[in-house]
Amino acid sequence: MRIDMVDLRGQHEAIKHEIDEAIESVIEEAAFIRGPVVGEFECKLAGTLGGSFALGVANGTDALQIAMMALEIGPGDEVITSAFTFVATGEAAALLGATPVFADIDPQTFNIDPASIEALITPATKAIVPVHLFGQPADMDPILEIARTNDLHVIEDNAQSIGASYREKKTGFLGDLGCLSFFPSKNLGCFGDGGAVLTNDEHLYRKARMISNHGSEKKYHNERVGINSRLDTIQAAVLKVKLKYLDEYNAARRRAASFYDALFAECEFISTPHHGADRTHVFHQYTVRISEDVPGGRDGLSEHLDAQNIPHAVYYPVPLHRLPVFSNGSCRYGDLSETEQAAREVLSLPMHTELTEEQQEHIGRAVLEHVDGRLR
Repeated sequence: MRIDMVDLRGQHEAIKHEIDEAIESVIEEAAFIRGPVVGEFECKLAGTLGGSFALGVANGTDALQIAMMALEIGPGDEVITSAFTFVATGEAAALLGATPVFADIDPQTFNIDPASIEALITPATKAIVPVHLFGQPADMDPILEIARTNDLHVIEDNAQSIGASYREKKTGFLGDLGCLSFFPSKNLGCFGDGGAVLTNDEHLYRKARMISNHGSEKKYHNERVGINSRLDTIQAAVLKVKLKYLDEYNAARRRAASFYDALFAECEFISTPHHGADRTHVFHQYTVRISEDVPGGRDGLSEHLDAQNIPHAVYYPVPLHRLPVFSNGSCRYGDLSETEQAAREVLSLPMHTELTEEQQEHIGRAVLEHVDGRLR
């Protein structure tokens, strides 16, 4: 049985005619950079997520950097974020000369722990960057309260959680700025790289737009140091089509997650993803924890799945504070015991919109055979 970690082909086949027409329209107009469909997509994206402004950029990492530049983050500043995420979140701060400060996570949600944030705040702290990891929102109310109390900015790294809700509000517009990635495997993915900056603040939107266009609003009248980061028109056309199906895609992921949950419900050595009662999980990844009481632990199961040709992944095996890029004293962190344990235990199973129950049963049997077999 063929199983893909992410089945992009199957998703594309269902809407191929719409995508082809959208791309052909761009080619006919020859408006490849900042064509009209970019603005149309930006408006629809902001509206879909319940916010005011969306700015298409070249990728999710650029979105983070542009958001930080719009808040004037630079040398001497500190940015608090999670130690358990992709490197881009800390990398964006480091690129600007700021110091990434890594906080610990909530062991249930894998998201940044608000209590860990408070202990790390110093006079140099300028922003908090919560990551809505794997599709589940971070606990934003206490984070926003910490930010208000300490006069800090909040940038949401929403790359993995587009369409998720926290207390009936969509993520991405809860802080000062939000950042999206449209990498092909994301819940809303394009056919290459793409990203977006989100905000309800018109002033920050205009700054971000200027920064993304070489620091210029008017051609050849550059006002500040910026970068070249634009969402090209063909990618915007693809995203505009797929945006119509975002709720459908996320619902399919939630159904698949519920099926997995049922498969593993009786196994005490597998912890399935926590579902916060006040938030909507959109399952960019379906990530379980494999108890270290299982002989071989997570890595033993990984080897077994490899032998069965069942795709899987570990996000993230090395916490950010342990990466070589931050080993030279260029970061700061506190107690990261929950992060360290998660890095030893997590394993992500196939998750996408085309996943069938038959495929999931095959995956589930392989997982449970190994775990139960090793414990007998």
